[in-house]
Amino acid sequence: MEHGSLTDSKNSTFCLMDEDHTLANSVRFLLNKDPRVEFCGYSIPHPSENKVNIRVQTTGDSAKDVLKESFQDLIFLCQHVRSTFEKSVADFKSTQSRQEMNGA
Repeated sequence: MEHGSLTDSKNSTFCLMDEDHTLANSVRFLLNKDPRVEFCGYSIPHPSENKVNIRVQTTGDSAKDVLKESFQDLIFLCQHVRSTFEKSVADFKSTQSRQEMNGA
């Protein structure tokens, strides 16, 4: 859900349902690294609600588009972390197997 001005697309607040600090802080981190973002922050209105409000203010691009791109970047980042982890686990298991075969 987006809350913002119909005439100013560069400043918006987005409400994400069924989310918490995990997603909000990750997206906030990526948005604050984006040179098009002037301000980004998030809040959780009440601890008993699974709802996050994310405020995005940009230098000119649509806040909605910048937020969408940050979610896409987060997906790529998670995929990279996962593939790197899986490769490291496979390398470790391979090394362990060779050591066991050599009697070390």
